[in-house]
Amino acid sequence: MSNEKRNALGKGLSALLNDTPDVRNDRPAAVSQPNEANSLGSVNEIKISEIQVNPFQPRTEFDEQALRELSESIKLQGLIQPITVRRVNANSYQLISGERRLRASKLAGLTSIPAYVRTANDQQMLEMALIENIQRENLNAIEVALSFQRMIDECHLKQEELGERVSKNRSTVTNYLRLLRLPPAIQSSIRDGQISMGHARALINIDDPAKQLFIHQHIIKDGLSVRKVEELAREVNNHRASAKREAAQPEAASYSFQKIEDDLASKFSTRVRLKVDRQGKGLIEIPFLSEDDLNRILEMLDW
Repeated sequence: MSNEKRNALGKGLSALLNDTPDVRNDRPAAVSQPNEANSLGSVNEIKISEIQVNPFQPRTEFDEQALRELSESIKLQGLIQPITVRRVNANSYQLISGERRLRASKLAGLTSIPAYVRTANDQQMLEMALIENIQRENLNAIEVALSFQRMIDECHLKQEELGERVSKNRSTVTNYLRLLRLPPAIQSSIRDGQISMGHARALINIDDPAKQLFIHQHIIKDGLSVRKVEELAREVNNHRASAKREAAQPEAASYSFQKIEDDLASKFSTRVRLKVDRQGKGLIEIPFLSEDDLNRILEMLDW
């Protein structure tokens, strides 16, 4: 993820915090002295034992190898980017963002950690935790979609407001949310990296879940490209549209068409089918049981 994109995403979190200073990895913020530990809006050195985990944390899995690597880095260079907490009382804090950094600091043996102290209610806590989660580089599309849906449902945001929070346009947000309409098996394949976001977006355009699953199986089995899946989706939709057109018949004229069928059936002594589309075009089908029966019908037609 580029620095430009990180900065754009960070604006959503900064807007919520209002007073978040600019912190860069190559320029650690100044840490307040212990007697300033209760001051809001500043970086304070806080005992790790006084920090509670964020109950709204959407992230439940942390890569152990990555945590160990970060822990070794912290041992050598210290924690460059402070975590963010809210004060519960004089000697107790609750984590807002930075659980990975907190876990790695514990592994490194630190007893205290630099932290921004902020004020935030429960909804702001949830929103900030979700935004930080979305900013992760290794999120798969389903994880992003689920975080978007949680922000809409639990933070009571509209899609436009959500887009502003995470610096994405509404169409991008909509495309992610549409993934959650796919069958669970397909969502699992997206999450596990078996199919790409491009494959998923092509499958979404097919209304029939059974056909979605059929093509999904061939994507995995035959390694179908995104372009091929898009072609298959168009073929499925075109076939369905054609079937609908063939089945369509003007309702106002249905009685008169039925009477024509009945009159022709009486004339030829066999069932006659009349098919008419909405444009008035169609065909007449006269079935026959044998060659003799065909000759009988041809004679009646003066063939």
